[in-house]
Amino acid sequence: MKIVIVGAGDVGLQLAKRLCHENDITLVESDAQKVKRASELLDAFVIEGNGASFQVLKQANIRSCDIFVAVTNNDEVNIITCQMAKKAGVSTAIARVRNYEYTSPEFIIPASELGPDLIIHPEKETAEAILRLIRQSVATDIVELENGRIQLIGIRLEQSSPILRIPLKDLGEEITNLPMRIVAINRKEQTIIPRGNDILTAGDQLFICSSPKYWPEIIKFTGKVDTQIRNIMILGGGLIGQFVARNISGNINVKIIESNQSKSEEIADLLPQSLIIHGDGTDIDLLAVEGITDMDAFIAVTGSDETNIIASLVARHLRVPRTIALVNNMEYMPITPTIGMDAVVSKQLITVNAVQRYIRHREVAAMASIPGVDAQIVEYIASRRSKITRKPLKDINFPKHAIVGSIMKHGQVTIPKGETLIEEGDKVVVFSLPRAMKDVDKLFK
Repeated sequence: MKIVIVGAGDVGLQLAKRLCHENDITLVESDAQKVKRASELLDAFVIEGNGASFQVLKQANIRSCDIFVAVTNNDEVNIITCQMAKKAGVSTAIARVRNYEYTSPEFIIPASELGPDLIIHPEKETAEAILRLIRQSVATDIVELENGRIQLIGIRLEQSSPILRIPLKDLGEEITNLPMRIVAINRKEQTIIPRGNDILTAGDQLFICSSPKYWPEIIKFTGKVDTQIRNIMILGGGLIGQFVARNISGNINVKIIESNQSKSEEIADLLPQSLIIHGDGTDIDLLAVEGITDMDAFIAVTGSDETNIIASLVARHLRVPRTIALVNNMEYMPITPTIGMDAVVSKQLITVNAVQRYIRHREVAAMASIPGVDAQIVEYIASRRSKITRKPLKDINFPKHAIVGSIMKHGQVTIPKGETLIEEGDKVVVFSLPRAMKDVDKLFK
């Protein structure tokens, strides 16, 4: 496919990296430094110019492209470039838009007339990911598939875990009545697709695929204990912090710390149920005075990755049971588990996942990546002509760097065995390292 991406910031660059191996990518960017970086890192045609100029878009051969994606930092540029793309005959246009007003039911222009076929709200998507992590407090990561009927959850093992130093094949014999599958182990910045002889060690981050109804038993099996969240402190009163505070359910007390005084006053009016504190969230004395040691969860969502990392580490040091940090610099992701961080979300990665999922929606039901994990989760839709449907799984030459986590068969979630035969229409969740993705794709195409 021919894909034009306007904006070579973190989102545009990551998206182009993901797509350039199998597609013809053209990247448009006005910033000379970003153009230089993209040209050095990508096998793509990079144009320096204003994406809102139709003359520049003509240079990018917009009339012959299949997918148009606008992910600049300017909402209005993203919307108007999508409008031009649709006028030029592009079948699919996607825009990143931060201002939620543009898609609100009260907005004067209906979403259907705005231009893009898909509008992605990074802050809203990120806040929803944080809310899922609050509800499942032992998880480092949560990926929901099939409207939550299938979940892939990350769990970090402690020294006291009862499943350490036992081969996985022996563990499997102990839990024959518990439908779950360990699809990956993240260990010392390396992602491992597990086999029967693998042994778990303290510090391992497990990724487990199952139905949500079995999570209480799975959590107990791993030796973890769910924390009851009653008091939450949020560092950063931006859009993500506001959305989280507004959508927290139940009898939960929320404190928001915001360093900007005028913004503090503004969100105090917007969020009357939350306590707004003007101050520096990295000031340990301030955190102590505001009762951080009494908190059940600490969420750092400022615009600075470094602030979020430091603040969440301080909260961990003060034994806050649950910490969640927003980290957007992809270079930081591999080290976050090794420095002791609890749960991490990435606005950039969430946006890239949403765009990529929409682009491939005819072949796959869902696609996702996890911060700091060099792998992809793909929910494939098996077709009548897919090679994967011809034999039971045990007789399929399935790539060793990939694993089938679960199957949605006739509306029911099943954990596959060797005798399982995948049929037309089945939705199959696969966890795969990058080196195996092409081979897995061939089995389902």
